[in-house]
Amino acid sequence: MTASEPKRSTLDLIGNTPLVLLKGPSEAAGCEIWGKCEFANPGASVKDRAALWIVRDAEARGELKAGGTIVEGTAGNTGIGLALVANALGYKTVIVMPDNQSKEKMDTLRALKAELVLVPPTKFSNPGHFVHTSRRLAEETEGAVWANQFDNIANRKAHIEGTAPELWEQLEGRIDGFTCAAGTGGTIAGVGMGLKAFDENVTIALSDPHGAALYNYYAHGELKAEGSSVAEGIGQGRITANLEGAPIDTQFRISDEEGLEWVARLLSEEGLCLGLSSGINVAGAVALGRELGKDARVATILCDTGFRYLSSLYNAAWLKEKGLPVFPWLEG
Repeated sequence: MTASEPKRSTLDLIGNTPLVLLKGPSEAAGCEIWGKCEFANPGASVKDRAALWIVRDAEARGELKAGGTIVEGTAGNTGIGLALVANALGYKTVIVMPDNQSKEKMDTLRALKAELVLVPPTKFSNPGHFVHTSRRLAEETEGAVWANQFDNIANRKAHIEGTAPELWEQLEGRIDGFTCAAGTGGTIAGVGMGLKAFDENVTIALSDPHGAALYNYYAHGELKAEGSSVAEGIGQGRITANLEGAPIDTQFRISDEEGLEWVARLLSEEGLCLGLSSGINVAGAVALGRELGKDARVATILCDTGFRYLSSLYNAAWLKEKGLPVFPWLEG
């Protein structure tokens, strides 16, 4: 089903997102940089794809029955996708989220009928981590399933079966590189596996924020984190089930400052309002493009809308508090 065809279900609105040539990044890289507009999904993020595949998989396995509840731990976007899919199919949602995520995500989840449970941010090894809390809630709730986006490979199947074939078709079978950051790992692993099935020579690169451990893992074989990032929903300290076997050919470490530079430029020069994860992905795409050369075509993921971060990323006081550069037009 293409983007232009009439849809017979609101769930058919998920996927088949537009692909756009990014002028500034292309000029900086010296080759074509393409952005997959995942903010065009109904929940305004790439996570709608994983949400739909996870729910359909739970139904197919007989775990999720009529009137059931979907429980998940998330930085926000997967929860938003799950809430929309659940509403369309008659399920309830309980979403567990760290309390340091954007206010917009919290308000959105409540508006979408989700029951929101906030917990303090902590390391994965802590039993109070949002992922472990969500698993316990699912176990304690009658008729509930745990979405388990980090280790449920229905997540990456969404990109093997959806995102990768879309990219291949949109770029007419000529794509030299793909890069994005990893949160659950579903997008980079799934798109990587899907594209490699079409052409083994496509270079798959990880764009890892500071504070995550995957750059060192793929570069040196050791899970080791350095620095920190304010980017929400990306950065990983372990090899999730979705990341197992991911065909990562190379890796870049991208700072918040680099990502913010592209967020600012894409907004002021090209009219795209994006979140920091998209900026980090674009910075990685530029780095990959420079390595691949002037005739290359590189694609990346524009993960979600910047409207989800008005109280943080687009707030001068918040940026100053984090020691990050303030967009010039926000000064004063």
